Amino acid sequence: MTVEIDPAGIWDSEAIADVAAATFPLACPPGATQDDIATFIDDVLSAERFSEYLTDPDRTVLKVTHGGAIVGYAMLIDGEPADPDVGRVVTLRPTTEISKLYVLPGNHGTGVASALMDAIVERAVAAGCAGLWLGVNQENVRAQRFYAKHGFTQVGTKTFLVGTQLHHDFVMQRAL
Repeated sequence: MTVEIDPAGIWDSEAIADVAAATFPLACPPGATQDDIATFIDDVLSAERFSEYLTDPDRTVLKVTHGGAIVGYAMLIDGEPADPDVGRVVTLRPTTEISKLYVLPGNHGTGVASALMDAIVERAVAAGCAGLWLGVNQENVRAQRFYAKHGFTQVGTKTFLVGTQLHHDFVMQRAL
């Protein structure tokens, strides 16, 4: 599958929010309630929030397009981890967080996510980063396998609030 991966612009906010709303529930553990997922999407993954993310100088949103449509995205955050517990286990500096990396279900297994990861690595290397890190839900084994395949190893744990529920993530890191 041929895809294009480029930095997103503010004009992409609505389309990326639509992809986020379709993909985020797939990464949630089975116990996550629909109300909590909907609250998280409204609070964190709305078009308005993506407009804010796209104007934040510490964030980069990459979009993946196929046939003119956005089929995936990644949000990267440069700098020190905001969570001090994560900061203690992420040992590579400077670092970039892969805050979000999602592709629409019809594109799973097609190489789209791997192409997006390659673009993330290329960007981080060009920026002089020593490593990348991310959080992945402890029950999301498919995503954990994907990250391990791309050189990430588990270095710790963190919590992640979705609506009113506290979820548990593995913190994974990769040297560049």
